[in-house]
Amino acid sequence: MSKLSLALFCSAILACVMVPSASAIPPFARQYGTSCSTCHIDFPKLNDFGKAFKDAGFKFPKDDEDFIKVPPVMLGAAAQKEQWPMKSIYPGTIPGMPPIGVRYATFFQVVSRNRNNFTAPGEVGIPRTDFQNGTLSLFMAGNFGSDIAYWIDDDIAAGGSAADGGMGDAYLKFVDIGRFLKLPKDALSLRMGQFELDLPFSQARSWNLSGWDIFGQPNVGTSADFVNNGFTMDSAAQGIEFSGGHTYRGYHYSLAIVNQNTSGTTTGATNVGPGGDAFSSDSNIKDLYGRFSYRFNLEKDAASRNEIQAAGATGPHDHTYLDVGAFGFYGRSVQRIDTFTAREPFYRVGGNASFNYRNFNLFGVYMYGRDRNQIFTGDGFTAAPSVHFGGGFVEADYLALPWMMAIMRWDNVNSASDRLNGVDGAGFVSPFRSTRQRITPGVQFLIHANIKAAFEYQIRPQQVVTDPETGDIITGPFRTNSAVAGLDFVF
Repeated sequence: MSKLSLALFCSAILACVMVPSASAIPPFARQYGTSCSTCHIDFPKLNDFGKAFKDAGFKFPKDDEDFIKVPPVMLGAAAQKEQWPMKSIYPGTIPGMPPIGVRYATFFQVVSRNRNNFTAPGEVGIPRTDFQNGTLSLFMAGNFGSDIAYWIDDDIAAGGSAADGGMGDAYLKFVDIGRFLKLPKDALSLRMGQFELDLPFSQARSWNLSGWDIFGQPNVGTSADFVNNGFTMDSAAQGIEFSGGHTYRGYHYSLAIVNQNTSGTTTGATNVGPGGDAFSSDSNIKDLYGRFSYRFNLEKDAASRNEIQAAGATGPHDHTYLDVGAFGFYGRSVQRIDTFTAREPFYRVGGNASFNYRNFNLFGVYMYGRDRNQIFTGDGFTAAPSVHFGGGFVEADYLALPWMMAIMRWDNVNSASDRLNGVDGAGFVSPFRSTRQRITPGVQFLIHANIKAAFEYQIRPQQVVTDPETGDIITGPFRTNSAVAGLDFVF
């Protein structure tokens, strides 16, 4: 790897500051005449009531009609229900006002002074300070009646003026269809369209300024391997998902069948592997994702354990709970060379836990990924040692005041072929080799319920670059620590 390439990869690390997709929904505040803090601890982080609202298909879990301040428009008379299905269309509803919201975020970043010690004189390095245009997002969500929910969000611009973003989630969710099969309440729901996988903690709706590294980790082999899988757990999925239970109490499960997307971008795109060989996504192949979790409610008061929120001496607060779970993804990546095609199975498995005590939340994830590695011999493919990685994160959030949350994170990714560390077997490598890690303290302030200021400091190990053949150090030590401040608002 050249020094310039290394600089680009280090820049990519610094560019991990991500604008979460829109998820604090002002249209709901307008529809119900309530504050964003009804559903959010520190938007877009959901409290128990927000989780219950989402599980119910963007409706109040109980007596929804009594709380709506802007009544929906009926698409037909209520009497049509009696005449359905032979003599009428079943009536539904649309929101009484257009359920449109807008979100914008912008950032300022400062990086370590010695960040460019690996660059030669005259080479373009990482800027010391940088104002970064964030993402402008448009989003809509609501319920069409009959427990049919919808969500659409689109990043109109990302990273600057006239810079295209892309479609985020766009789906219909049919809530509690299990009632037609005489199943227990909320035992089965169905979601169709494009959506984020049901991760234990949403990357698309993260409240942090930067995403959790493990969810954004692809699996890319060395130059001697034939693994170039751009799939990441935070990739948008297109398909169908069955789910049930609740995210705020008891059990929760989901099973998704989705199009293959190993390009890391749009399904059907192509990556270029070693020697210019093609690695592409194939929508003829369907991948599987599953998750199961169980939340143990640890509230002492028996009455409050069955409510969505428990009341304490200082007012409403989330339950004390322990939530544990596991998740897994199975897919196949496509590799085409000349007239030969190989489909390499891969999987990602992980576990998660979250403990909450009043205003303190401690949670984390560990995930392991493995790709079968098939080497092209000229006459076909033969098996070689698999390419794997592992890692995760631990985060502690403390709501010190209703409008201020302190955060401490540790991210770790261990990947022997992680190109972001310069370890691709093609030139220069980092002495830290397979491990990429950072410690990220931060603090966030709600200026208003819909305006947030945030700060985080990303601390990374000091590095040097060595010649892999001689072991000689060929650069001075450098860091890519960065301080990031952001301003985020929705309306």
